[in-house]
Amino acid sequence: MKIRLVTPAGPSDRNGNSVTALRWARILKHLGHRVFVEESYRGEPCDLLIALHARRSAPSIRRFKEDHPELPLIVALTGTDLYRDIRTSAAARQSLDLATRLVVLQSKGLEKLPRRLRAKTRVIYQSAPRVRGAARPKAQFKVCVIGHLRPVKDPLRTAAAARLLPASSTLRVFHAGRALSQQMERRARAETLRNPRYRWLGELPHWKTRGLLARSHLLSLTSIMEGSANVLSEAIASSVPVLASKISGLIGTLGKNYPGYFPVGNTRALARLLLRAETDPRFYRALKSHCARLRPLVDPRLERAAWKRLLAELTLTLTLSQLGRGNGEGRSRNREGGI
Repeated sequence: MKIRLVTPAGPSDRNGNSVTALRWARILKHLGHRVFVEESYRGEPCDLLIALHARRSAPSIRRFKEDHPELPLIVALTGTDLYRDIRTSAAARQSLDLATRLVVLQSKGLEKLPRRLRAKTRVIYQSAPRVRGAARPKAQFKVCVIGHLRPVKDPLRTAAAARLLPASSTLRVFHAGRALSQQMERRARAETLRNPRYRWLGELPHWKTRGLLARSHLLSLTSIMEGSANVLSEAIASSVPVLASKISGLIGTLGKNYPGYFPVGNTRALARLLLRAETDPRFYRALKSHCARLRPLVDPRLERAAWKRLLAELTLTLTLSQLGRGNGEGRSRNREGGI
């Protein structure tokens, strides 16, 4: 098939959506399809459109269905889709209705959709290859924060929590990600200057970010809203345990009984967990063993198989639809001919 994969961020932007889009493109090419990653659909021919983001891709989704009402359309839902836009945006809701199939990235995403849409929704967990880092430092408890600096990520929460730790703590926070506003950049630079436990590294190439993660004792994931998180899959794949804000988009991957949750925005609760992970070997092992049990969930083979099943579904649906139209046209001609 010729597949067009629309992601509004654009393939050159290293954010979560573009990382997801490029990974999916590799998977689809591996399955034998021709794939074109674009910022919008402009009417070029294809057999299938995959649109990442129901609201921001809404113009592309509408145009594709107007041009090709008979062709399959997959809409993949982001965190802002699931936890905000489908309640506030008519365009996002229309995208859900126009889609042949919907894709969510973790199990609890289904709960945010109207019941009438769940039958056409598939859960496809984000995968990541394992990256083995060098030995983690023994003289320092290394925590990484990975993500661009924008309010929905609550990016400086870990730095604020680190300031509350006792002088005996060796914990240090290393933050990789681009500041998406001048205000965020000023805040990150000021935090680096006044907080000896925090260092903002700015945006790094993906391979360097994966290396930073693999050499860390812990990932701190403080998002206010997530559809899922590529970095969570990467941490699980690389045996790096996680402290995570207790939100639906992360519970859908980590499970409701994960011991490393803290309430959204609660600096003191996060500080207590950071200190406990550093100083309580039993707690740290519990985090690590829980994440180890989740590793099969982020195996690239699982994601590839899920896409293979989904495309087979759509191919069968399209074939049956074409056969049905063909039979209908034949009956119509027979009636017109008086038979």
